[in-house]
Amino acid sequence: MDAPVELVIFDCDGVLVDSERIAIRVDIEVLAELGWTLTEDEVVERFVGRSDEDMTRAIEQHLGITLPNAWDAQFTPRYREAMAELTVVDGVPEVLTAVETAGLAFCVASNGSHAKVEHSLALTGLRGRFADRVFSVDDVGRAKPEPDLFLHAAATMGIAPESCAVVEDSRYGVAAARAAGMRVFGYGGGVTPPAWLEGPDTVVFHHMRDLPELLGAGLA
Repeated sequence: MDAPVELVIFDCDGVLVDSERIAIRVDIEVLAELGWTLTEDEVVERFVGRSDEDMTRAIEQHLGITLPNAWDAQFTPRYREAMAELTVVDGVPEVLTAVETAGLAFCVASNGSHAKVEHSLALTGLRGRFADRVFSVDDVGRAKPEPDLFLHAAATMGIAPESCAVVEDSRYGVAAARAAGMRVFGYGGGVTPPAWLEGPDTVVFHHMRDLPELLGAGLA
């Protein structure tokens, strides 16, 4: 991929905001109450980067039950309360400033709902950095690892896929970006083992402040 980067697409959870560890802690509690005991590593392997719909299907399949509509509404306050401690991933404000200063477009594309993404960005003071450039699984029919969300974001922003760079922290997000024909920057400083992010058209990095130099285009 030799085309210069014109658009940087950021995942939200684990890339912009340090939410994964908080969510995993609550996931373990909720799953245990439903009758499925998992360790932190098992939750990372099964669910990090997946949509809520995917998680619901996995629970139903494992437990052999059909969950009622909006079954998770009772747990929403617990997640919201836990997210009160949410912080920005270290280095993200500087990265956004570097990308903006370099004249590149940027946006968010998350497997979370619009309500969840908006809440996380607002809590951490990042909401104003993205204006109307927030894309969610709500906007497309299929979640990551399908490429639909990234392709939708790129099309809406008017940028060809080959000129897009995706910043992801989960193997499902990385797979979606590759399937969309975009170059990938896998953030290995979160809960997902960096080795899971490695592959074609992918640069794995461990510190967010290293991203501008990796993106090039005079960002460093």
